[in-house]
Amino acid sequence: MRYYKPIEIARELFISTSALRHYESWGVVPAPERSKHGYRLYTQVHLAYFRCLRSMFYGFGVGITCKVLRLIQTGDMNEAFWLVNEEQARLQHEKSVAEQTLDLLQNPDLPLVPNGKIKNRMTIGEAAALAGVQPSAIRHWEKEGLITPVRDPENGYRLFTPVHIRQILLIRTLRKTVYFLENMREIVHAVEHQSLEKAKKVTLEALSSIHDRNRKQFYGVHLLVELCIEVGLIDPKEYQKNIWYDYYNKTEQDSPVSES
Repeated sequence: MRYYKPIEIARELFISTSALRHYESWGVVPAPERSKHGYRLYTQVHLAYFRCLRSMFYGFGVGITCKVLRLIQTGDMNEAFWLVNEEQARLQHEKSVAEQTLDLLQNPDLPLVPNGKIKNRMTIGEAAALAGVQPSAIRHWEKEGLITPVRDPENGYRLFTPVHIRQILLIRTLRKTVYFLENMREIVHAVEHQSLEKAKKVTLEALSSIHDRNRKQFYGVHLLVELCIEVGLIDPKEYQKNIWYDYYNKTEQDSPVSES
């Protein structure tokens, strides 16, 4: 069995050896054996864990990545893969929202609800349901000065217009990008005054960021599969055998029966 020095793995992944020790202390990488002099003896399995860890960080974040790798260590591959699938579905939803936001910015007259009518004044609950966010999120964005709903003169309740809905959708699209609050405030307020060019630009940048994260997620999943093969949770030969068996079995079923 080949053993790797910490510096060899660190150099491949462009990180420090102390980072390797941190990951080990988090419990996301199996503890290595030690030499008689106390040095860590990393194996091919450890290298696969570190490769997967580093690649998944960029697409899934630290929290999800750590949960997934802890599940792999316990042999619960199914739960790990479904957790990954859930994050990919969430990213798909982010993309849909960003595309909807861009459509609304490029076509201000586009209805917010396809084949439906929208009220000129909505409650916070109605606005939240329409934009797909929690009312508490809208209150937080109001507190941050990102949106300013009108108030019902009789009862003081918040009232939201179609312009507010566009603003909320834009905030939802931009909140996971690198834009600082001041920049976001300026962009969101521009929607209120029909100054849409900058909002379109940053929404396109947000979509680009989503596309980039999607590619990084797939690369992370690729290395997750490689890790599962390395630790024996996946047998690639069995997968290939089943694929070809299913193909030929279907071909035979689809073939016309010859008459004798």
